[in-house]
Amino acid sequence: MTLSLLSFYQDYFETGEGDDKIPHYDYPDVWTSFAKDVLMNMFLYAAIALVVILLAVGFFVSRKKPESVKSYVRTALGIACGFAVAVIATMLTLEFADMYENGYVFDLVLWPSVVCVAVVVLGIAAIYIASLFSKKTFKTTSIVCGSLMGAAFIALFVCLCVYFGTGEAVGNNGVEITTSENVALYCCAAALIAAIVACAFLFDKGKKGFDSKSISYAAICIAMSFALSYIAPIHMPQGGSLTIASLLPLMIYSYMFGTKKGALAGAVYGLLQIIQDPWIIHPAQLLLDYPVAFAGIGLSGMFAHVKKLEKLPQLQLALGAVVGSAFRFAAHLFSGVFAFSEFAPDVDAWIYSLGYNASYVFPDIAIAIAAGIIVFSSPSFVRQVRRYAAPKKAPVAAPEAQAEALAAQPLPEEPLPAGKAAADENAAPLADKKE
Repeated sequence: MTLSLLSFYQDYFETGEGDDKIPHYDYPDVWTSFAKDVLMNMFLYAAIALVVILLAVGFFVSRKKPESVKSYVRTALGIACGFAVAVIATMLTLEFADMYENGYVFDLVLWPSVVCVAVVVLGIAAIYIASLFSKKTFKTTSIVCGSLMGAAFIALFVCLCVYFGTGEAVGNNGVEITTSENVALYCCAAALIAAIVACAFLFDKGKKGFDSKSISYAAICIAMSFALSYIAPIHMPQGGSLTIASLLPLMIYSYMFGTKKGALAGAVYGLLQIIQDPWIIHPAQLLLDYPVAFAGIGLSGMFAHVKKLEKLPQLQLALGAVVGSAFRFAAHLFSGVFAFSEFAPDVDAWIYSLGYNASYVFPDIAIAIAAGIIVFSSPSFVRQVRRYAAPKKAPVAAPEAQAEALAAQPLPEEPLPAGKAAADENAAPLADKKE
C-alpha cells in the first residue's frame, strides 16, 4: 500500500477470499520511475514554499528585532539542511532502486563510485571535527583524510580503466571510442584541470586554509546544491538536466570563501553527481562530466574582490558565474564530441555536442544567476556574505592601546645647544682635577 502512494498504477485487483485477500497493483512500468517523478514535483513545490516562508519570516524578524537576525539565519540554515538531507535520502534510495530494476547497476563502476563518495563525505566530516581541536590534530587529520580520499579516487579511476578495457562500456552504452578520441579525451581533461587550477590560484591569493567555518559552510552548500539538483523539470537523454537554481549555493560559497575552496567544493559536488546521474563510458569522460565540470562552477567568486565592482555585488556574482559556466560547458562539450559522438543523428559531432549541451547548461546557469541577483539585492545578506569574502587585514590597535604604547616608550633626549655642550666638555676636566 505504501508503494502505491508513491506512484501511479493502471489497475488494481485482489486475489484470495475474506481476510486472506492480497492486493495487486498493475503498473505500466517499474514503480520507481513514477515515484521519482511524483516526489520530484512534490519536493519542487515544497522547496518553493519553504523559501517563501523563510524569506517572509526573515523579513519580519529584520524589521521587528534586528538583533535576532543572526540567530534566525542559523535556524533557517538548520531547517534548509534538514530539508536537503530528506530530499537526498529519499531520491537516492529511489535512484538505486530504479537502477536495479532497469539493470543499470554495474558492480565494477557503481560500488567504487559509492565508496569514493562515502570516503569523501566522511573525510570532510572528520576534518571538520578535527578543526575544533588543536592545529596539530587538524593538520594530521587533514593529511590522513586527504590521503584516503586520493586513494579512493585512484581506485575508482583504476576500476573505470578496467571497465573500459574489458569492452563492457561499448556493449552497455552502445558506443565505441577510437584511439584518437581516447587521446583527445585525456588531453582535454588535463588541459581543463590545469586551467581551472590556474584560475583558482590566480583569483584567490589568500593563504588561509580550511577551518571549521569554511568546512561547515562547504558541507551545507554542497548538500543544498545536491538536494536542489533532484528538482529538475527537464532531463536530457544522455545525461544532464535543467534544475531550479541548484548551482546557486556553490556560487555563493565560492564568493564567500574564494575560488580555491570553491573549486574543491564543486569537485566534491561533481563526485556526488556520479551517483545521481551516472553516464560513465570512459575514465576521462567521467572527469570531464563530473568533477571537472562542476569545479569550474566553483570559480564563480573570482570577481568578489574587484574594487570597481564593489557596489555591484550582483554583477560580481553574475560575471563569475558566466566564467564558471563557460568552463562547465567546455567540459561537457569535449565529452560529447569525443565520447558520445555516436549518438549524433547524422550531424557533425561538434554541432551536435554544442546544441545538446547548450540546451541545458546555459538555461541552468541563467536560472541560478537570476536567483543570485535577487538574493544579492538584499543589503543585509551582502553584508553577511562579505564578512567572509573581505580580505583579511592586520588588526588595528585601539586608540587607548596606542596611547599606552607611546607612553611606555622612553622620550628621546633633546640635543644641547652648541655653546652649552662645549662648556660642559671644558667643565668635566676641571672637576676631575679638583678631585
